[in-house]
Amino acid sequence: MNILTLLEERLCKALGNLGISDKNIYIKPCSNPKYGDYQCDGIIRFAKKNKQQPRDVAQQVAEQLDLKNIASKIEVAGAGFLNIFLDDNFLTELATKICLDSKLGIAQATTTQTIVVDYSSPNLAKEMHVGHLRSTILGDSMARVLSFLGHKVIRQNHIGDWGTQFGMLIAYLEELEENSQEKTNMELFNLEKFYREAKKKFDEDPEFAQKSREYVVNLQSGDPACTKSWKKFVDITLKHCQLIYKRLQVLLTEDDIMGESAYEESLPIIIQTLKEHNMLKQDQGAQVVFLEQFKNKEGNPIGVIVEKSGGGFLYTTTDLAAIRHRYATLNADRIIYYVDSRQSQHFAQVFAIARQANLVAENTVLEHHAFGMMLGKDNRPFKSRSGESVKLNDLLNEAEERAAVVVSQKSDKLTEEQKCAVIKCLSIASIKYADLCRNRNSDYVFDWDKMLSFEGNTAPYLLYAYTRINSLFAKVTDINYKNKPIIIEQNIERKLILLLCSFSEIIARVAKEGLSHLICNYLYEVASVFMQFYEACPINKDNISTETKCSRLKICELTQKVLGLGFYFLGIEPVDKL
Repeated sequence: MNILTLLEERLCKALGNLGISDKNIYIKPCSNPKYGDYQCDGIIRFAKKNKQQPRDVAQQVAEQLDLKNIASKIEVAGAGFLNIFLDDNFLTELATKICLDSKLGIAQATTTQTIVVDYSSPNLAKEMHVGHLRSTILGDSMARVLSFLGHKVIRQNHIGDWGTQFGMLIAYLEELEENSQEKTNMELFNLEKFYREAKKKFDEDPEFAQKSREYVVNLQSGDPACTKSWKKFVDITLKHCQLIYKRLQVLLTEDDIMGESAYEESLPIIIQTLKEHNMLKQDQGAQVVFLEQFKNKEGNPIGVIVEKSGGGFLYTTTDLAAIRHRYATLNADRIIYYVDSRQSQHFAQVFAIARQANLVAENTVLEHHAFGMMLGKDNRPFKSRSGESVKLNDLLNEAEERAAVVVSQKSDKLTEEQKCAVIKCLSIASIKYADLCRNRNSDYVFDWDKMLSFEGNTAPYLLYAYTRINSLFAKVTDINYKNKPIIIEQNIERKLILLLCSFSEIIARVAKEGLSHLICNYLYEVASVFMQFYEACPINKDNISTETKCSRLKICELTQKVLGLGFYFLGIEPVDKL
């Protein structure tokens, strides 16, 4: 159950009874428990706008607001604030229900949608690097949340597997495979090195360059030999990508791949559609769409090229073909792109063209969930010491090495098998959490020491709280608490229970806004409040009643379940011991 939704429904009914219709009057969580658990301050603005006394209007709303068995008190305070104090019995009963619910009380979507989530999008011939990390884990987190809520989620990995460079790569691959030893080891070949060597040969060898250009034409014409080589090259790259996804515990599979090549036959259809809508103008031989809503410095409409003078197509054309496919074939109601913020204007233009050309229905939602960059401590894009982009595989290897050092210092009671599991967990969780806990709209500084710390808003801190509950349960195996009620005896218990009951509200916001850091902030607050509860509310002391022990154990159980589900949404797999 979503408490906020329940309160909003009751408020809407109360306002309707008074003939008030104003979207700015809504309920929100109250940050200071002194003023209640939830609060409404929009009445003040409404009353002033309509030349009424805010407190009088607030009082009328309070009298109409039916929160019987939900709130212990509805208070009109200050200039016209409406403060809502939830009833303790309502909270404990709700917490008990949530603990027994497989969905932990998270409200399922009332209207399910088909939602396409476009994320990761590596390029062929290059190893995945840190620039792919944010798209991959942000998109995966959002897809997990939306699927959990009951939506039909279609993951799309829009890989860069088409274009003029592939003639060069196919030609170079052909030369390498003439050597039987290289052919045997091709699966392990360094992709970045492969690309650089092919490019070097292309630049220095005119004969090879001419052969590469011919292979581009052959590939685009469906030549079987070139297509076979291209497919082999694709498979090598995708095998590397799938290994990275497996290490990152990302749910993308090869079935989710829809590369640029998949839309090759649709590109002329896009051009024809734009012509039919009178959107194209010829400019220096190229086909261009001029958008009135985008102006250059001189105030003139910006032109978006969709077909080059030589007949080639651009990313814009491919993205339009992808939108057409996702709407017409996949029946998408909502299409979400996880691509960095530098592409914001590109997607704004693509969305504008798609709507103007009726490639999607008017009510189809198109969203670019932009994100900032990963920076080094010098506040510049994160690079290796040599100045190159850090390969994602190398980053994960270093994370394991650093996590091993931390584990050796803190976890001396673990078996070797347990240590290996903890190292793997800490390394992946720390990297993912350090990224996900930041607002995706902002850049963030990558810091090994902070992300592997057991203090502050970090994965190790949350995992420690999770495993601490395991340790607690291991000591109280003789108490049957499962069917016992939750009771509130101390303020910290109430604070934790209220927080646990608000999980549904957080997930609803994430599903709407695509901000995974809200989950991280929530889990950090849960872990922090639980630690306070753990210190203030003992369980194993002799002077604690059985009723109190059982209640506190159920609170611990619910806390662990919430943390565990939160980890799932973030793509983190916890361990039992730390």
